[in-house]
Amino acid sequence: MHGVYKMDSMERLNLIKKNLLEIVTEEELEKKIESGEKIKGYIGYEPSGLVHVGWLVWIFKVKDLVDAGIDFNVLEATWHAYINDKLGGNMKRIRESARLTREIMSALGVPVDKINFIDAEKLASDKEYWGLVIRVSKNTSLSRMKRALTIMGRKASEAEIDSSKLIYPAMQVADIIYMDLDIALGGMDQRKAHMLQRDVAEKLEVKKVIALHTPLITGLQGVRRMEASESVEVDELYVEAKMSKSRPETTILVHDTPESIEAKLRRAYCPPRQVEYNPVIEINRYILFQQPGFKLEVERPSKYGGPITYYSYAELEKDYMEGKLHPLDLKIATAKALSNLLEPVRKLVRDNKEISAIIERIEASVTR
Repeated sequence: MHGVYKMDSMERLNLIKKNLLEIVTEEELEKKIESGEKIKGYIGYEPSGLVHVGWLVWIFKVKDLVDAGIDFNVLEATWHAYINDKLGGNMKRIRESARLTREIMSALGVPVDKINFIDAEKLASDKEYWGLVIRVSKNTSLSRMKRALTIMGRKASEAEIDSSKLIYPAMQVADIIYMDLDIALGGMDQRKAHMLQRDVAEKLEVKKVIALHTPLITGLQGVRRMEASESVEVDELYVEAKMSKSRPETTILVHDTPESIEAKLRRAYCPPRQVEYNPVIEINRYILFQQPGFKLEVERPSKYGGPITYYSYAELEKDYMEGKLHPLDLKIATAKALSNLLEPVRKLVRDNKEISAIIERIEASVTR
């Protein structure tokens, strides 16, 4: 277990809890850490195209968990991406997307040599896995399975697209049970799958997973205002609000040029004095200020207060909410800092012709 002997239980717990919105449950996590037993964790993601900055939240969280001594697994959910109609169902492109993501993780300092990467096709080749999918389905109502479709970035009404969509939540629950996991990492949009696993686990008399939920970065367009008459579940709001490569106008790709990043952030939703669902603020809170020793340097003329450096997110939020920091100044400073963070990814693309070719093929597949 990498890093487990380099820190005590409290240090491990604090590192695991870093940049999370929710733990289900924290008490279970503390007991697991105090036991000194090996802790097996995972995240599953769909290799569904190019990587955007919203993914940096979970990518850097994976690094935290590996550094905390978690025996970590990354499920490259190829079949799940196929079910979810990603990349036109082209399995070759889906596999290439998985390789691209792994290379980007490595470029950003994630110790990929200490992570077990699993192709979902390996699980799908085992009849025991499919038996488990059936048992999970047998212990879940149809209405609950439909409500869980938000884990796919879809609304419950989209179950009518094709019947494979209803298999997806059962597969995600089966993934966790099949791999005998202690911890499942995911964004808040994955909460329903994790809660379903915990409920089904009781019925099947298997281990309840401890769920770690990260924040999601709001798309650059912000969130539309809801009418008073509308009833929208929190999970569906996450689906609508989060940054998504299926809506390019909402997204910054991790290999974007500094010029493109600045142009996109200049157009981003960033109302004065408002931090909720503000993507520019969230990039600072959940990505930039999570980097060790990070400071945000804001350059501005003396007539507007002169240059200022923020050494913590709390300082930045305070000034922004008090109107002491203009949105445009924040956007330009954020663009520069984010560009610097992503320089290793741009270098990867410049230096590795095979990776740049994969990006070109994926782009062609998406725009075709």
